[in-house]
Amino acid sequence: MSVFAMPFPMPSPPLAPSSLAAAADPLRLYELAVQCPAAEVDFLDRRFRLLRGRRAHSLREDFCGTAAVCCEWVRRRPGNRALGLDIDPAVLAWGERHNVAALPAAQARRVFLQCADVLAAQPAPVDIVAAMNFSYWLLKERAALLRYFQRVHAQLCPDGVFFLDAYGGYDAFRRLRERRTVADDGAGFTYIWEQAAYDPITAALRCHIHFAFPDGSRLEQAFTYNWRLWTLAEVRELLHEAGFVRVHCYWQGWDANGEPDGRFEPVQQAEPDAGWVCYLSAEK
Repeated sequence: MSVFAMPFPMPSPPLAPSSLAAAADPLRLYELAVQCPAAEVDFLDRRFRLLRGRRAHSLREDFCGTAAVCCEWVRRRPGNRALGLDIDPAVLAWGERHNVAALPAAQARRVFLQCADVLAAQPAPVDIVAAMNFSYWLLKERAALLRYFQRVHAQLCPDGVFFLDAYGGYDAFRRLRERRTVADDGAGFTYIWEQAAYDPITAALRCHIHFAFPDGSRLEQAFTYNWRLWTLAEVRELLHEAGFVRVHCYWQGWDANGEPDGRFEPVQQAEPDAGWVCYLSAEK
């Protein structure tokens, strides 16, 4: 399954052939606006070492999309190797062409991308499995998410650790749009996150990512997500039920200006903020 595995709806009205939106690559925009592989790998590497007293060498990135985290992982140390699983062959091909091919040959040989469903793949055991960007929320039924967590547990090394993320807060249950300006090598663009619909009976959540450009052109619904909004309590219960012996939540701190500081520390309790993002670790 893939966080990218969905069609890109055609914008309306049609894009002008010379517009910035028409020339843009949605997957590249996603990487610039949403992902920070270096910070993510910093967190995974540091937390595994603190939890297990050794360095991790093998990482599996589930729902890997363009495999940016896999590529960052193998950059860190000569002994590191990474496997990316995703069900979308087109997105994997993009990652192979743009991310894996950009690595030195010795590093590229340590990245393996496999087009497979995470509920069916039979990869070799690894030190770390990571499921980020809320990708596992594609599994909307409790039985399906439990089955996925059980498979991850079985496919980790004896002292392996599963890392995943979540978001929530009372704003997560309402319709909203959030905008953020993103700088790149060109003129930059605006990233727009939209929570378009939420059903409190089923917890079904539909979200879109849009992009807007300085020339006034836009990519509407460049990505659409049909998720279940899982609560932390539900996720933690399912992880324990799947066999993980200890689960930690890591909460993001705030700087002096009230902005997220990018540091995630383990907590036992947290404030009921309007919006929060956290990591979780689950130890085998």
